[in-house]
Amino acid sequence: MDPTLLDTDMLCEVLKRKNTQILSYARRYLAAHSRLAFSNMTVYEIVRGLKASGATQQLAHFNAVVASSDVIPIDTAILMQAGDLWAEGKRGGHPSDDADLIIAATALETG
Repeated sequence: MDPTLLDTDMLCEVLKRKNTQILSYARRYLAAHSRLAFSNMTVYEIVRGLKASGATQQLAHFNAVVASSDVIPIDTAILMQAGDLWAEGKRGGHPSDDADLIIAATALETG
């Protein structure tokens, strides 16, 4: 199983622990790699949602997940790649959310 960078939606599904297929895949992934990996853009997206809804218990759980995961920082190379993706999408008539582009660029830049 290849290393994978989770996007915000997939990490949320893992955290919810409701979808048995996603949980099964997450368990196999952790058995192979021992740590989840996601962008610090994903951290921001999840934290803002949890704080906005006052979900203090879920926030504490998420903080523990962050501490035991590989959180990839956003650097200049990632932002340059995200800019390329945004421009390419705009030319093709496919606007996209900046957060999604930054997460995609993080995956591309980190392999």
